[in-house]
Amino acid sequence: MTQETKDLTPNYTVPGIEREAAGRLIGMMRLRLHALNDLHLTLKHVHWNVVGPHFIAVHEMIDPQVDAVRAMADDVAERIAALGGVAPGTPGTLVAERTWDDYSLGRADAIAHLAALDIVYKGLIEDVRIAVKEAGDIDPATEDLLIGQLRDLEQFQWFVRAHLESTRGTLATSDSRTETEAAAKGAALS
Repeated sequence: MTQETKDLTPNYTVPGIEREAAGRLIGMMRLRLHALNDLHLTLKHVHWNVVGPHFIAVHEMIDPQVDAVRAMADDVAERIAALGGVAPGTPGTLVAERTWDDYSLGRADAIAHLAALDIVYKGLIEDVRIAVKEAGDIDPATEDLLIGQLRDLEQFQWFVRAHLESTRGTLATSDSRTETEAAAKGAALS
């Protein structure tokens, strides 16, 4: 048995959930943990590397998101442990198991970073919605945890999008597929 399989097959779990079902939850929640750890590092990276006339607004908007996302990661890790699994918190495991590329912007205009973050949040929120459905078939407590996080992540994306939306309700990044494409459209707004 590999270490990964061992980490996903608990010897015990919470009452009312079969070990195999808990293993599926643990596997799904590990990806959520990786996504949240990656997001809080990405948000901090943005916080440190924004420039331009919107610097202070974006710089100050990001830190509360970092704190909230770190708390979300802690909740997910503790849920994994409660289910009898191992909550991997090392950078190597995150990089090895993640299914997405690293954030692509360095030092950039604040609006360009927000446009790229819109794409980051879009992908993350889509994945959390899938996880909510998966968890809902197995465990209402895990589903509830994810729903609360989904609500907060959608609010953070709304904060980001408010900087990218016209008074007519048009979103500058609506047809963007990549962070760099979105960032270029965001930079054009500045």
